[in-house]
Amino acid sequence: MRITPRPAAIVSLSLLAAVLTGCSEESGGGTAAAGSESCASSDVRLVGQVRNESNPYEASWLAGGDAFAQSVGLKQERLTYDGDSTKQQEQISQILAGNTKCLVMNVLPNGDSDTAPIVKGADQAGAYLVTQWNKPADLKPADHKTWLSHITYNGVESGQQIGDALSTAIGGSGGIIALQGVLDTAAAKDRFAGLEASLAKNTGVKLLDQQAANFSRAEALTVTKTLLTKHGDNVKGIWAANDDMALGALEALQQAGKAGKVAVVGIDAVPDAVSAVQKGDMTATVSSDGTWQGGIGLAIGYCVATGKLKVADIAPANRAFFAEQFLITKDNAAEYATPKANPADFECANVFNRVAGPLT
Repeated sequence: MRITPRPAAIVSLSLLAAVLTGCSEESGGGTAAAGSESCASSDVRLVGQVRNESNPYEASWLAGGDAFAQSVGLKQERLTYDGDSTKQQEQISQILAGNTKCLVMNVLPNGDSDTAPIVKGADQAGAYLVTQWNKPADLKPADHKTWLSHITYNGVESGQQIGDALSTAIGGSGGIIALQGVLDTAAAKDRFAGLEASLAKNTGVKLLDQQAANFSRAEALTVTKTLLTKHGDNVKGIWAANDDMALGALEALQQAGKAGKVAVVGIDAVPDAVSAVQKGDMTATVSSDGTWQGGIGLAIGYCVATGKLKVADIAPANRAFFAEQFLITKDNAAEYATPKANPADFECANVFNRVAGPLT
C-alpha cells in the first residue's frame, strides 16, 4: 500500500484548545479511569515515555506531546529510559503508584515483551494507556478496559519501500549491507521482512551481510565501519532499519572516503535524514510522523479521560491499527523538512483519521 503524502496544515495552539473545548460541548459522557465521573481538563495528568531524547525521532515524539499538552493548558511529563527495560518498568510502576484517576500515558515499550506488564499495571490502576510500535501479537487492547489503542506502522511495507528505492539507486544489481534495529521489537522484525521481500523481487541485489545496530547512530557507525572493511567496494548500498542508523552509516562512509559512492536508505524521516535526502546524500526514508505520534497518544487518552470520547464508541479497528506512513525521496523531501504538528489531527472527532487499517 502506498500512501499519498498530506502536508500538515499549521494552526495555532490556541485554536486547537478551542476546538477541543468545542468537542467537549458536542459530546457528553465518557468513562473516567476510576469508572465514575469524567475528569476536569485541569485534573488530567499527561505522561509521554520513550527510550531517549538523543534519538531525533523520539525527540520529535516528545515535542509533539509537549505541543498537545500546551494546547489544552497542561504540561507533559517526559520520561526516558535509555533502552533499559528494567528502568522503563520502574518508571511506569512509580507513575502508577500515585493518583491514577485522570492519568493518561503515551508509551513506547522497549520491546514486545515489555508491553504486557505495562498494560497490566495500567489496567489495575485504572490509568488510560496508548502504546505504540511494540506488543506481542496475542495481546489486544480490546481485551482491556483502559488500554485504549495500540498504534504501529506496516514495517513490512516500509522495509520493502526503502529496499526497492535502494535497488533503483544502485541500478538493480550489486551488494548491500543491512543494519537491523532492536531485535526484540516488531518494528525491527517487520522491516527486515520487508527487505527480504524486496530482495526476492529485485533478484540482482545481494545481501552481503546484516547486523543489529539497535537503532543507534553510534552503534551503526561502528558496525558500518566493520562491514565496509570486510566487504570493501562490493558494498553498493546500505539498508538501515531507521534513520539514526542511516546517519551513522553516512558518517562511516565519510570517514572511509566513500561519501556519495554508496546509496543509503532509512526510516523515520528525522530532520537530518530528510535534509540528507534533499541534498542527495541519502536515497530515501519513510515518515511515521513522530510529532503526530507524540501528540496523538495523549490526545486519545485526554479525550476519553475528559468524557469527550467514550471507550465503548471506539471502533474495534481503532483499538489496534496501522497508521499512515509516507515514502520520502528527493522529489518530495521539502514537504517534510520541518516536523510540525497539525492541530486538526488532535480534535476528538479526528484522532483516528490516520488509521490505515486494523492490526490483525
